[in-house]
Amino acid sequence: MNLNFNSVLANWPALLHGAGVTIEITLSALLLSVTFGLLVGVARLDPSKRALYGAATVYLSLFRGTPLLVQLFIWFYGLPHFGLLLPAFVCGMVGLGMYSAAYVSEIVRGAIQSVDKGQTEAARSLGMSYRQAMIKIILPQAFIRMIPPLGNEAISLIKNSALVSLLTIHDLMHEGQKIISVTYRSLEVYLIIALIYWLMTTFTTIILRRIELKLKAGGMVQ
Repeated sequence: MNLNFNSVLANWPALLHGAGVTIEITLSALLLSVTFGLLVGVARLDPSKRALYGAATVYLSLFRGTPLLVQLFIWFYGLPHFGLLLPAFVCGMVGLGMYSAAYVSEIVRGAIQSVDKGQTEAARSLGMSYRQAMIKIILPQAFIRMIPPLGNEAISLIKNSALVSLLTIHDLMHEGQKIISVTYRSLEVYLIIALIYWLMTTFTTIILRRIELKLKAGGMVQ
């Protein structure tokens, strides 16, 4: 086997640009994922509110029960049939974010339920409404407990973002495929792409680990 990385490395600006797009779409999707996942997670806390609970449960079932690739294609190829034509980047970001939010919502729900119920009762006894108790007492504690699983979800988003290349988004994978079409060095290109994804996920893991250690040192995570 004769590996030659010279022609691949000569195109490093394209790979660097693709990596930047990957980071950009991942961060955008993560922001959407956390925001919407928080809303869905809170909606699934109280089964007595049937409309909200039912809608959140249906959303969870649909987005966790179907492949991400199919969802991305629906956003990109399906919406134009209803007269809604969104940029490829937006379709990729929304598709990744909504898919991830289904998993984040369960992280949120589990973290909130892990907070001692006595704290909610104490807050209510002090005259706080349920909403005030949730925002001021429960969510701050729950958020700290969400950090490790949210970190894992962020890493999954980085890897899943490779699928958006199929929507013509010029991310790392898409730029790599363009290089292959010119150099015909598919193995070398995919090895470099794998290395870049590994570096991104490793860097993310290190940052999240340091945050978790600081929180533990401060006694905020048990």
